[in-house]
Amino acid sequence: MKLLADDLVPSIFGQVTPPAGMNFGGDDAMAGFGKLVGFGVRTFIVVASMFLLLYLLWGAFDWITSSGEKEKITKAQNKITNALIGFLLIFGVIVIFQIFAGNMLGIIKPTPEGWEFNLPVLK
Repeated sequence: MKLLADDLVPSIFGQVTPPAGMNFGGDDAMAGFGKLVGFGVRTFIVVASMFLLLYLLWGAFDWITSSGEKEKITKAQNKITNALIGFLLIFGVIVIFQIFAGNMLGIIKPTPEGWEFNLPVLK
């Protein structure tokens, strides 16, 4: 009975073939992981930069439309200050990550094709 089902089911419903998987790094899983993390970091930088620019422009717009009121000017200055602090934090995190993971530990090595991960192993 099982043989009959094995023959009939594909002929009635068709053959199901799985789609090709994500092949970021070829056969090397660590290279694929490095490219995936690199994509994530670049995406984070782009999204954070867009929010930073929007918040900075929002503060500038509030300053322009404050009509000289001290309270509105102070709120606008705080928005601009917070946007600049956010910029420094984003830049600082990237620099610290590169220094710590790249230069000190040697885990991440930037290559023209992406990032190469060398995770330490115990032998």
